Amino acid sequence: MSKHVSRRTAIAITTTAAAAVATLSLAFVSAASADGAAPRAGQAAAALPSVSGSPEGAFTRIADFYGSYIDAVYDHDGKTADQLRSFYLSAPLRAELKKWEETNHANGVLRAQNVPTQWKVDSTGSGAGKTNATVTLTWGGGGTTRIHVQADLKTKKITSITD
Repeated sequence: MSKHVSRRTAIAITTTAAAAVATLSLAFVSAASADGAAPRAGQAAAALPSVSGSPEGAFTRIADFYGSYIDAVYDHDGKTADQLRSFYLSAPLRAELKKWEETNHANGVLRAQNVPTQWKVDSTGSGAGKTNATVTLTWGGGGTTRIHVQADLKTKKITSITD
């Protein structure tokens, strides 16, 4: 019987050791940053980023537009940027932006001549059939610009972009 208990104990120790190795491996992989770099010694595991949304929400459409539009402009893909403007922006806003861009010699959606390195969209509430958001653009030097954006709740089209 002692051989049987010893064998059971050995199996339990082996199983526990394997589980510990698997847990440590998982912890190491989970601690990797979003860009795939491994954490440095002593660095705590950070939560991996998450993005969610709904095609039914006008606020989500604002965030979707800015994320996609910035990607297209960053990649010098004018055709995609134009298509995104056509899909997400109301016709009156597109006409207004064209005038703004001719006057200011800059991108009216971004209110700048260059492309931000980061963006963030925060809801500022909804009412009277509209949803409002503040888009914060972060530039290469660390400065930020805040843009106020409004979308129609019914059509989900962006109807206003202002400084």
